[in-house]
Amino acid sequence: YVVGIENLPCELQRNFQLMRELDQRTEDKKAEIDSLAAEYIESVKNMVPQDRVEHLKKIQNAYSKCKEYSDDKVQLAMQTYEMVDKHIRRLDADLARFEADLKDKLEGSDFESPGSRSVKKGRSQKDKKGSRGRGRRTSEEDTPKKKKLKGGSEFADTILSVHPSDVLDMPVDPNEPTYCLCHQVSYGEMIGCDNPDCPIEWFHFACVDLTTKPKGKWFCPRCVQERKKK
Repeated sequence: YVVGIENLPCELQRNFQLMRELDQRTEDKKAEIDSLAAEYIESVKNMVPQDRVEHLKKIQNAYSKCKEYSDDKVQLAMQTYEMVDKHIRRLDADLARFEADLKDKLEGSDFESPGSRSVKKGRSQKDKKGSRGRGRRTSEEDTPKKKKLKGGSEFADTILSVHPSDVLDMPVDPNEPTYCLCHQVSYGEMIGCDNPDCPIEWFHFACVDLTTKPKGKWFCPRCVQERKKK
């Protein structure tokens, strides 16, 4: 795991640097838009219709470029989140496997130790409670404050009561917003619907049968149906 995560700081630094550059480009474009708008307002009375159209096109193109930079920055931010989240999921799964193996070993030592067997029999069900999960902390009341016994059975049941599949199936942070037609959290590449009134806004590429970002405006299946009805 450590070898696999060695490049993460460099990748994060590169992504953040790209986001900073995109942000700077966006700010430069916004300044250009302000300048073009001020110039247009100042001289619009003396402009012929053709010059007005050309000037407005320049402003519109600058706005489109600004939006493109912003969309790229959002995509990059989501990719960065997914990159870190992937390592977190892998760490949770590895820890669960390690703890399950350790629990098996400790239970094996309990079986060989008569003293630890007697302790195990006298343990209440309440002491067995204790879970660890991604995005969830165990309160002090739920965590039994016990010292590790010689046989290790208390430690095994209070801290190691988890199976690898449990971690893999654990839900993401319940406070994290969901998107797309699948009502899942953001991951991988996503695209935003160009309908400002779209109730969902963001969609996973796979869910809307996309492999690359389409050129021009893009509307989600629901908004396309609504537009057809209108």
